[in-house]
Amino acid sequence: MTDVRILASGLGFPEGPVALADGSVVLTEINGGWVTRVGADGTVTRLGQPAGGPNGLAMAPEGDLILCNNGGSRYIPGHFAGQGPADDYEYGSVERVDPATGARRLLFRSAGDHKLSAPNDIVFDRQGGYWFTDLGKRYAHHRDHGGLYHVAPGATAVQVMAYPFLSPNGVGLSPDERTVYVAETETARLWAFDVESPGVLRKAAGSPHGGRCIGGLLDYARFDSLGVLESGNIAVATLGTGMISVFTPRGGLSYQVKMPCTYPTNICFGGEDMRTAWVTLSGTGQLAVMRWPEPGLKLNFQR
Repeated sequence: MTDVRILASGLGFPEGPVALADGSVVLTEINGGWVTRVGADGTVTRLGQPAGGPNGLAMAPEGDLILCNNGGSRYIPGHFAGQGPADDYEYGSVERVDPATGARRLLFRSAGDHKLSAPNDIVFDRQGGYWFTDLGKRYAHHRDHGGLYHVAPGATAVQVMAYPFLSPNGVGLSPDERTVYVAETETARLWAFDVESPGVLRKAAGSPHGGRCIGGLLDYARFDSLGVLESGNIAVATLGTGMISVFTPRGGLSYQVKMPCTYPTNICFGGEDMRTAWVTLSGTGQLAVMRWPEPGLKLNFQR
């Protein structure tokens, strides 16, 4: 296992890390409803007021954060993961967050004529639009379909890009932004969609949503969020194995990096050479930091 340092502990199912220029990280705590800043020294500061199930975060062009909120889950003693929707769950949403105060403003809670179920992960393109996934809520005997969505700069509505999906989770763009990647949780498959122009996909035949399956794992595993590397490789947080699984753009498994938790959920990159990696360890409620074998891709609008 690569040398991993635990930067912060006592977090409630941490997710959605965003690396900032001062060495701090803003992340979410799905269990608890918080948007939280972790300083370079490990100091934990919870921002604003808790609400719902905040999940993915991304820095917007103007410096605010855009948040995917899954609407909340029910947490019971002895289980670190949510057990179905919270008792007061109504819908999932996309929100704007002030990174200094944590104040939130609702942007979207529906896409077309159906409500958002459980928005999960998010990435901005160079134009200032963003792609996000909706995982879909899981119930005792059924689950909602998930999907891939896009919001154009200044748009007042969400565009449905790929639907239905079983459980789309991590989302990222290739360095040239000609491909959008989606990691599917329950199947442990990595899907690729060809981007014809910002917010426009060229669909492939043979799948229900038009994606190309470019990778997966033979043994049982589940995929969570992902981060794209400068090389174009895709680092996928892999549940159950405790690995970050790195795939090539063609989908072959390049290498894996072991984490000190069987439930790593997300990864982000920063530092002067983009080789500092922060990983959310949701099974243990920790944020880890380490040197990564290769540079991560600097995200659009990353500060």
